[in-house]
Amino acid sequence: MTLSLALACLWAILGGLLAMLPSRDNHWRLAYALIATGLPLLVYVVWQNGPLVGLVVALGAASVLRWPLRHGWRWLRGRTLRWKARHD
Repeated sequence: MTLSLALACLWAILGGLLAMLPSRDNHWRLAYALIATGLPLLVYVVWQNGPLVGLVVALGAASVLRWPLRHGWRWLRGRTLRWKARHD
């Protein structure tokens, strides 16, 4: 196992452990920290292991960060629908 995959596994375990902690802000600060550390780690995984392994790791990261992704998707969809309504 390469160093990047070992770090990605530790990142996923840390994300699961952080999700178990009580939080007043619904874990948003922790999610931002996981995103900030996960993106460079994903680039490292792709660089060291190739794009197919990087895709698998990205899907695993998406399962850990499913709520921020869901909120981001809704925000982006709302912005594009408003933009489309203004320009039609």
